[in-house]
Amino acid sequence: MKKIGFLSFGHWSPSPQSGTRSAGDALLQSIDLAVAAEELGADGAYFRVHHFARQLASPFPLLAAAGAKTSKIELGTAVIDMRYENPLYMAEDSGAADLISGGRLQLGISRGSPEQVIDGWRYFGQAPQDGHDDADMARINAEIYLEALRGQGFAQPNPRPMFPNPPGLLRLEPYSEGLRERIWWGAASDATAIWAAQKGMNLQSSTLKFDESGKPFHIQQAEQIRAYRAAWKEAGHTREPRVSVSRSIFALVNDMDRAYFGTGRSEEDQFGYIEPEKRAVFGRGYTGEPDQLIRDLAQDEAIAEADTLLLTVPNQLGVDYNAHVIESILKHVAPALGWR
Repeated sequence: MKKIGFLSFGHWSPSPQSGTRSAGDALLQSIDLAVAAEELGADGAYFRVHHFARQLASPFPLLAAAGAKTSKIELGTAVIDMRYENPLYMAEDSGAADLISGGRLQLGISRGSPEQVIDGWRYFGQAPQDGHDDADMARINAEIYLEALRGQGFAQPNPRPMFPNPPGLLRLEPYSEGLRERIWWGAASDATAIWAAQKGMNLQSSTLKFDESGKPFHIQQAEQIRAYRAAWKEAGHTREPRVSVSRSIFALVNDMDRAYFGTGRSEEDQFGYIEPEKRAVFGRGYTGEPDQLIRDLAQDEAIAEADTLLLTVPNQLGVDYNAHVIESILKHVAPALGWR
């Protein structure tokens, strides 16, 4: 059995060909898709976070609204770029959104990917400490955030407060118990996956990974997951960690599917550079009739290693079509692979 959810980047464009023409459309449709996915029996609604782009950017109002409109589905991110975040304010925001959802948040955080502007985090008032780079800054912010989620007091109370204080040092409020164990780290390398395990975070691994061996993507990703699980065990954590992978998977079950995705193009891994001197491997997508998908996906070692699968969706094609994309996998593919 696997948990199966969707991952939306929340693109919007004023183009007449887009079903999502404004930021308002992207946000409201994201909520509607979370509701639809829950009704279909999907397990998660996850959203990407990008800044300075016509995509979803501020996750907590969206997660809170989706939490208020749903009752069972997990609500998460993949991922929040911690280079941009004030970790203490984020602890308050995420605590509030988690309480609204009844404890269903699954928050993916990370150093993030290359953004739309150069060093965009500087415009948010962020800067690395002396001797550190932006990746270090992201990890430091993550550690501060994780510590805040423990709910321990750390702030000296005012001896003459406006309202009475509880005894001792004060913690951030609202505090949502259990959220600390539902934080995931989006790792692009084996080393950061191991670091995430040491810090007690769940692991998110996407369709991109730094190339560390030249092997096919799914094999490198499976090796990353195994290294993470070994590090988790060595760290002595008592709970079982969770691991997610994301994939673009489209089952061709009707004429509309074939018109959108049945191009017959070859689907294979791609190797390239997303940053200078950092060679990456981009995982292949999967498109085909259900029987073909079942055969192909059965060979994906990383999906086999993971307990959670996130289906990337083409959100600008509208809520109804994206619900159909999710339902097609749940109905025609997942049962044959033992995911359901």
